[in-house]
Amino acid sequence: MISDEKLFELLHRSDLSRTDRVLLLLTYKAGTPAKVSDLLAAATKHGLGEATKWNVSDILLRAKPLAARLPDGWILTVGGREHVSSKLLGNASTPLSSASQNLHDELKKIAHVETRHFVEEAVGCLNAGLLRAAVVFSWVGAIAVLHTYVLHNQLVAFNVEARRRNVKWKDAKTADDFASIKESEFLDILVAISVLGKNVKEQLKNHCLGLRNSCGHPSSLKLGENTVAAHIELLVLNVFARFAA
Repeated sequence: MISDEKLFELLHRSDLSRTDRVLLLLTYKAGTPAKVSDLLAAATKHGLGEATKWNVSDILLRAKPLAARLPDGWILTVGGREHVSSKLLGNASTPLSSASQNLHDELKKIAHVETRHFVEEAVGCLNAGLLRAAVVFSWVGAIAVLHTYVLHNQLVAFNVEARRRNVKWKDAKTADDFASIKESEFLDILVAISVLGKNVKEQLKNHCLGLRNSCGHPSSLKLGENTVAAHIELLVLNVFARFAA
């Protein structure tokens, strides 16, 4: 978020384009979807009354992919936030922009089409600033990667351990069969058959799965970029980079 004083100073710089000024106004809205009327009100408040004569909607459409239109208004994408941060505010790239790039890089390693689509959705959500959705989709993609890995490399060992824990377990034969087991139990079995280490499992279960569960249901939980970036980083380092190939 930009302070009122900083926004006033930036909006009146002579070297900035209209596009950059509109992007700054979106930054001022602190990641909340903003309607054109909201942006014009903020511009007027900060002495840029001439903005009321601009076609702000057209400016934002031309600014893609730095801005995205959601049902409730316009919002900066990860690329847009990075542009404002590095080019207009002189700051380094955000943790979330790095997380988005890292997740995007892992897409190339995923051969399974449906799994790749989940990860693509996660990247798209990050770029649109949809933090809850990014958490959910990235987790679903990571679990799908683990399902595929076990199916092709550890299926016999997995079924033996699953039967040991539950005599009613019906041997998995396809990736879809893993849907009948809770994700937390699935992770426990991966530790037992040495696919995951105990510390990795604890991080995935207590942090990533816990956050995914909180984001998958309506709640009062507030998310910040650092929290989501840490979630993505854990999944990239411990799942996608190890098991997606």
